[in-house]
Amino acid sequence: MSKNITFRQYRAMDLFFFTAVLCLSEVLITLGATKWFQAEAYTLSFSCAVMAIVMVRWGAWAAVPVGIGHVAFCLVYGLSEAVSWQQFLIYVVGSQAGLLMLLFLKKVNWQKLQQDVLLALLYGLLTALCMQLGRMGMALVLGSSLQSGIGFITTDVLSTFICVLLVWIARRLDGMLEEQKHYLIRVQEEKEREMQRM
Repeated sequence: MSKNITFRQYRAMDLFFFTAVLCLSEVLITLGATKWFQAEAYTLSFSCAVMAIVMVRWGAWAAVPVGIGHVAFCLVYGLSEAVSWQQFLIYVVGSQAGLLMLLFLKKVNWQKLQQDVLLALLYGLLTALCMQLGRMGMALVLGSSLQSGIGFITTDVLSTFICVLLVWIARRLDGMLEEQKHYLIRVQEEKEREMQRM
């Protein structure tokens, strides 16, 4: 980390990156789904994967990119069909149920995700399911039928698969699926060891 960048600035830049990537993907996928693939019975979103990765990196700050990403989704979806305030609540608020996985991370610890591939895959799967159940629960509270609520899970199978896959990839990339305070300290210590060897 540059000496001119504070920890808060680094966190803000990192969250901005994940937010921008998620918003761009939500906009492009939603435009594609509403213009070219209207008959498809499934949906695709990277929001579960972003939540799973950012929760490891920054904890509850994962709510920020996911919330903004779902606002972008609702706004773009609203270009082709009317979007109600209930849909904003279902996606923006309901999806935050993924934060329940912070309890999982507290018990398991992110280092174990690095060591155990099956645990990492389970973490990705459970994050996606928590988000989908949160949307389903919010829809039911707002008066949707049970069949309609179940649709938030059945139509999102592809997103669940993508989440599990991206968590698996992230654990293989240095520092990606790592608590960022630990990562920055580790990188600094490695630099200091390199300097001592020279």
